[in-house]
Amino acid sequence: MRPRFESTSGLLAAALLRATRLGATLLGATLLGATLLATPYPAGARAAAEYTQAAASPDGTGKFYEGREIARVMGFDGAPWLDRPSRESEERPDLLIEELRLEPGMTIADIGAGSGYFERRLAPLLPQGKIYAVDVQPEMVDLLGVLAREPATRNVVPILGAEDDVKLPANSLDLALLVDVYHELAFPAEITRSLLKALKTGGRLVFVEYRLEDPAVAIKPLHKMSVVQLRREMRSFPLTWERTSERLPVQHIVIFRKN
Repeated sequence: MRPRFESTSGLLAAALLRATRLGATLLGATLLGATLLATPYPAGARAAAEYTQAAASPDGTGKFYEGREIARVMGFDGAPWLDRPSRESEERPDLLIEELRLEPGMTIADIGAGSGYFERRLAPLLPQGKIYAVDVQPEMVDLLGVLAREPATRNVVPILGAEDDVKLPANSLDLALLVDVYHELAFPAEITRSLLKALKTGGRLVFVEYRLEDPAVAIKPLHKMSVVQLRREMRSFPLTWERTSERLPVQHIVIFRKN
């Protein structure tokens, strides 16, 4: 943006040299325009130039955001891994659900819902609430549609999202949950913006990611994130970091609240 500012300044200087009463009036309008140009992006705004490209690592896309290479997405064929029986002991989803501090009647969203692993556990806890189950893979959304027709999970609403938009109603969410998915988002800034639109004021944005800081966590490095990196990527958005929980065996729970 700097060359654009310098160019505007040059035009203003030239205008001053040849100003008349009419020209001075026009100059005032030009000064106002220059002020607007110099105004920083609103909180949460992102420029496309903030994404950079470089050679891709074996598990990466070659697209970088805030110094982090975005990981490759796990496809539909990975659905059985999401539902593996050992996940109960390896990740302790029961402890994660405790940390969400759900209240009756809440509307929540599971972003990257996959096969509905968390929907099966959350739906019975919110019988008067609603759970938007969002995924960008049509095959996953088909699985979620089957789940939503079961008696115990009729409060689940499958949503086919886009790579840059969660496709949820504005000001509708009390909480948005992203479990092991944020590091794979092709457009993390755009998804964060769309989540902010969907969250109510005071709504919570909850990230669950494998601990990059812990080499003993046997997950490929690009599929892990540090708390420092998550907070860095959220710093320009109208969010307040609320707390980080390390109760889970191998993952952080990092919670932000919409201002």
